[in-house]
Amino acid sequence: MQGSPATATTPPRARTGFRPARWVRVRLRAAPWTALLNGVLVFVVVLLCAGLPRGVDRGEDAALHDFLRDRGIGATSLVSRSDLRHDDDSATLASVAAHLTARTGGEFRVSASGPVFGVRGISSKILGNPQLSRPDGPSPRLELRHLAGLAEHATLVEGRWPSATPGRPLAIVIAEQAAEKLNIRVGDVLTEEHLPGGRPSPDTEVVGTFRVNDDHDPYWTDLYCLRRPCLEIPETFEWLRLWKAVGLTGGDDLPRLMEWAKGGELSWRLPIDPDSLRADRLPEAAHELASYLSGPTGAELAAATGRSDLRTFSTLPDLFALATARRDAAAPLAALGPAGLAGVVTVVLCLAAALAADRRGPELLLLQARGGSRRGLLRRLLGEGAAVVLPGAALGTLLALLLLPTPRWGPALSAAVAATLCALLAFPARALVLLTPRRAVRRGGARRLVGELGLLLLTAAAVVEVRRRGAAPPGAGIDPLLIAAPLLIALCTGLLLARIQPPLIGALARAVGRRRGAVGFLGLAGAARGAGGRPRPAVLPTLALLLAVTTAGFGADVIGAVDSGRTREARLATGGDVMVSAPKGFGLAGSFAERAGRLPGVRAATEVTLLTDAAVLRPDRPHLTISLVVVEPTAYAEISRSLGRGAFDPALLAAPDGPTGPDAREVPVPALYSRGLVEQLGGRAGAERIYLTSTGELRAQYAGTIDATPALRDSTHPFVVLPAGPATARVPGLADHGHWFAVGDIDATAVRSLTRDLPVHPIVADTARRTGVPVVGPDPDDIPDGYLVKTSAALTAELTEDPLRQAAVLVFRVGTAGAGAFALIAALLTLVRAAPDRSAALARLRTMGLRPRQGLALILVETLPQTLLAAAGGLLASLAAVVLLGPALDLSALLGTDVPPGLPLRPGAVLPPALALTALVTVGVLAQALIAGRRQVAKELRAGDTV
Repeated sequence: MQGSPATATTPPRARTGFRPARWVRVRLRAAPWTALLNGVLVFVVVLLCAGLPRGVDRGEDAALHDFLRDRGIGATSLVSRSDLRHDDDSATLASVAAHLTARTGGEFRVSASGPVFGVRGISSKILGNPQLSRPDGPSPRLELRHLAGLAEHATLVEGRWPSATPGRPLAIVIAEQAAEKLNIRVGDVLTEEHLPGGRPSPDTEVVGTFRVNDDHDPYWTDLYCLRRPCLEIPETFEWLRLWKAVGLTGGDDLPRLMEWAKGGELSWRLPIDPDSLRADRLPEAAHELASYLSGPTGAELAAATGRSDLRTFSTLPDLFALATARRDAAAPLAALGPAGLAGVVTVVLCLAAALAADRRGPELLLLQARGGSRRGLLRRLLGEGAAVVLPGAALGTLLALLLLPTPRWGPALSAAVAATLCALLAFPARALVLLTPRRAVRRGGARRLVGELGLLLLTAAAVVEVRRRGAAPPGAGIDPLLIAAPLLIALCTGLLLARIQPPLIGALARAVGRRRGAVGFLGLAGAARGAGGRPRPAVLPTLALLLAVTTAGFGADVIGAVDSGRTREARLATGGDVMVSAPKGFGLAGSFAERAGRLPGVRAATEVTLLTDAAVLRPDRPHLTISLVVVEPTAYAEISRSLGRGAFDPALLAAPDGPTGPDAREVPVPALYSRGLVEQLGGRAGAERIYLTSTGELRAQYAGTIDATPALRDSTHPFVVLPAGPATARVPGLADHGHWFAVGDIDATAVRSLTRDLPVHPIVADTARRTGVPVVGPDPDDIPDGYLVKTSAALTAELTEDPLRQAAVLVFRVGTAGAGAFALIAALLTLVRAAPDRSAALARLRTMGLRPRQGLALILVETLPQTLLAAAGGLLASLAAVVLLGPALDLSALLGTDVPPGLPLRPGAVLPPALALTALVTVGVLAQALIAGRRQVAKELRAGDTV
């Protein structure tokens, strides 16, 4: 029966109500777990890519803030000064302070504690009141100042705060401790000591005493003498002790302060808040600060305040330059780990795309054969990927921004966008290659060879350029060539392994095939052939592990070099592992060296007499100023050998003790001359007369030349090393040893305990008696004033606690750990990609009598060689990177001291991270083989059991 015309002409879609299913929804429902795993992978990748730049920023900012705080408020403040005028008062001070503060707040701002300002009198006066205490003989001195806001930071103990009182002497207040020490009471009128011919100054009246509320208040920084009396000991007259007190006047008495002190100086101290500074904005902050100190801003401030003599000083520009140099030195180390991570992540995303293409390749080819266009398929694949990638990327970026807050967003967002695009485009790009007709695909060994040679030439050019010009200079930021060179070396090593791996493993398979058993031969043959019908093993998993091992090994060598370099520099700065020095002109007690030498761990120790003002007397020529080092030759030679600084043969200084008496000084003493001294002597070193300040002179006989010596950090100044026995026999005054050096694993606490029992210098003891402060405090680490105990361990710990280094090392290690984890993922993806073919082969072998345990062994033999070869290649690549790039590195800024450029090769530092990453990937491969291998074989054998 024929249908009606209307029915026959009705389109099928309108007739049945059919609507095509949406592609994205169908694909996600078809493989929900695969989509979920892809989303998790993208989330982790983007989280790391966005989080590491923000972690670097946070570390650099925290290191900058700690660096500036450690320098103290005085070093991180702006100090402005101007001469005191007759019409100045407290309102003038406050007005200028407001102008100065208002011009901050851009790249830097004033600390919350606020500015501190006041007036300092130019001259101080000697007080002549007979009732004043004179602990050390001379009359005390009085200095006058005005300090704004005093009542807010101090408590009035007695009397009142100063204010102008017509017809009365100038009113002042004094710190309570100064009043007690100098016997000053409230109501005393302090008069100047009469000087013949001098013009007396107005009297001052003490109207009150005050006590500081908090000694640690930033308000009192650099104002020690305002809080308590000061004891001044001139360097030229050590026997003279001068006590000084500071009186504070009111803001309405500035003209009278100016008359009393013969002039005055206004000062404003603006403490800069370190937290307002950003490491990435330091150049802009330095430019703004320069304008404030001596540029347009400074000129505008001088005009606005009406004080043409206003001048501002600060040490912040020098601190900014030093902080920038330190940041630039640590930047390559911090960037190396993330760079390796980026390379491994790219490999993993490409492997995931290849796995998806293998799984869905027949489906895409079928759709294309049924009329689907490549453009349409790629558009749908992009939409499918966006539904999975974009939510994971957005969540990862948001979490990185929330967990690691920092004002700098650009690098994190750029890294997140790059990772998102890579994850989104990897599978469509692989599908494009799959859907392209075979005749349009570029193939051929010649093209591959040209690409590999191009990469090799690029790597060689990068290495040559880095070695030629060295690392980027300070201030240039991260050197991209220095970061890319180790990765290029790893890529070249990976391509080389891809070339030699098949024939190498094939030869090993043939050798194993001659022995009994088929497991080893079959596994190695499969490893040499590749999986899934590919003509050769996959290169991407090898590259992933290579990149991870190379960056980890190279970075570990840098960290090891920095650590060992700091330890060495600390030992050189100490002159050994422990150094004890006595006050100038006061030797160590005779029994100290004997008791300290018996401490556990001491390998070598000696007393040293160090004179820096000796001179070589030359007839008809100017005298040469030298340093004289008097030592016990055998122990000092061992210390020099242990430090690797100025090693010598102690037999060169061997000599009989020599005669005593008036003619003893005419008998030469064997001596080691520094190279600089030999050059100044014209290369004709021989017997020289050495003049010793306050002890006479002796004759030294040249016995050898040395470049440096542990007791002197500066080896450029000429010096002479003498044996203690013969030298002290001729000049008994040299027996007063002032230093003790030792090497070994020595307990610093035990050394300090011995130092606490040493006799106290008379000046220190007298000062302690007069001030009432004990010479040695209750703390076990306290030692008598004037003595110094220095240990290389403490100095090394101080250098190691650098926040900038710690932040760089943390970011590097996080990047390295992430690279290792993704290298493991790459290996597992490779196993998953080869699982179908391997399962089919194992199932067929099971039907031929292969036991389950042999099947697992076959999987391991097939998968482990590639992992082990990649690890070995990564180790060799990291060693090659150290050898090729090491001479271009300068670790001086990271070490905090000048050292010769170059990175030493340290296999002991490279091996641990390489072995750790290899073990991680190997364990992952073993676990996957043991867990999934048995299931895959059983599933393959049961195929067709159910219909």
